[in-house]
Amino acid sequence: MKKANWIFLGAMLLALQGAMAEEVKPLFENNFESAEIGKVPDGLMVLDGAFAVKEEGGNKFLELPGAPLDTFGVLFGPAVKENIAVSASIDGTKKGRRFPTFAVGSNGQGGYKLQISPGKGELELYKSDEVVAHVPYEWKSGEWTLLKLQVVKAGDGVWKVEGKAWTKGSSEPAKALISYDEKKEPSAGRASIWGQPYATTPIQFDNLMVTKVAEGK
Repeated sequence: MKKANWIFLGAMLLALQGAMAEEVKPLFENNFESAEIGKVPDGLMVLDGAFAVKEEGGNKFLELPGAPLDTFGVLFGPAVKENIAVSASIDGTKKGRRFPTFAVGSNGQGGYKLQISPGKGELELYKSDEVVAHVPYEWKSGEWTLLKLQVVKAGDGVWKVEGKAWTKGSSEPAKALISYDEKKEPSAGRASIWGQPYATTPIQFDNLMVTKVAEGK
């Protein structure tokens, strides 16, 4: 093969690799490793709660204190309507018979939430303040839990809202653990994390990410 052809093929391969890298690049990502201790990084909007970056064992994360007892949240990433996945790692501990509750969300404050409610032993999907689906889920106190929520247009007038949860160190479930078929077009809004420190112990958040998902996936 002529040298010119090799050069052409090489250029095409580099262009393809660049396009693939661009395709999988997250819309938003923050693992807090470069964040200043005691602060909230730029790009995060605290709705309520004394969130601050902390460090433990060489790992940085965003922490919500164990008091006061209420619902607290943070918005992050761009305002998106559909074909997205929101994920985060969340850690909390129980205290006696009291448990923390935590969630990741999409489509703004009044959008969808994937919530672990250890007191109920359930993984729940919320639309605004309404539970639209729930399944049993065994949460492990003191271990990082990964949550992934996605909203995907599945056809004309239908959006599939799906969620997964798994403990750090285990494999991501191949299929969604919980789902809901939305028949009303979602509103665009930012991703979110939520915490309710009912156990009066801190809740820690890490590896916030928003990624694009292909329509119909």
